Amino acid sequence: MIQLDHVSRWYGQVIGLNDVSCQVGPGITALLGMNGAGKSTLIRLVTGQIQPTTGSISVFGHQPFANPEVFKILGYCPEIDNFYEHRSGRWFVQHLARLNGFSAAEAKSRTQQVLERVGMADRADRKIAGYSKGMRQRIKLAQAILHEPKVILLDEPLNGLDPVGRREFIDLLGALSQEGKTILVSSHILFEVEQMTRSILLLNRGRLLAAGDLSAIRELIDKYPHRVRIETPAPREVATYLVRLPYVLNVQFDPRGNALELQTREPGQFYDYLPQLVIDEGLQIDGFSSPDNNLESIFRYLVEA
Repeated sequence: MIQLDHVSRWYGQVIGLNDVSCQVGPGITALLGMNGAGKSTLIRLVTGQIQPTTGSISVFGHQPFANPEVFKILGYCPEIDNFYEHRSGRWFVQHLARLNGFSAAEAKSRTQQVLERVGMADRADRKIAGYSKGMRQRIKLAQAILHEPKVILLDEPLNGLDPVGRREFIDLLGALSQEGKTILVSSHILFEVEQMTRSILLLNRGRLLAAGDLSAIRELIDKYPHRVRIETPAPREVATYLVRLPYVLNVQFDPRGNALELQTREPGQFYDYLPQLVIDEGLQIDGFSSPDNNLESIFRYLVEA
């Protein structure tokens, strides 16, 4: 369990984190926020790299700052790279295993195991200088889980991964969470988070705006007109049926003539009814999406609330 109690962190006159209280338990929790929201500051506090200006932090009952007891149970995958570029990925992970206190034989064995788990066993003997961004991310994860920590913190871990690699990475995090690990993942991309977890912490300008299940956060959005964009070659025909629905407030047409955008206060009812409407009336709809289903919109609505 990670617990923050009225934690603030100041950098001179700049607020990095402002009076944040929350708990993070077993499973995957996503730490969401745009750049500068305070995500990295929170992670640096939990990993014991810096101290809070006010408030307190505990990781499984221990204060993390400069505390070896916390380092033993914590795995960290930072956003930035800081490798020995002329060395191989295998050397890097095995070297960190030795620094963790493992014998030469156990360090070699554990390194092979984690490299296989992150999908790097066949490429681990190449120099890190030749690695892609995705390969670097996998090596960072390998060193983070090397000592089988209870807590794993990952700062923007999906950056640079291709779609297949991203899916594999998410599946691996899911498997680790099933083992009872407490995993905190920072990200600024909502659709990636939705594939990982329903549990989120939402930061903006150092403040915790919301915490809990993603569906509960989305309910806050639905207090405001919810925008839906529909791609169709016949927008006016589709609009004649949509404007009759009592929960559709208005419809606007795309100037290019291939789409329309509507607002509704009952997105659940609308999404449930739309497929039946298409079938009953034989409407041609090529796709639909919601401009509101992104992190920027969530922030906007929460700030305005």
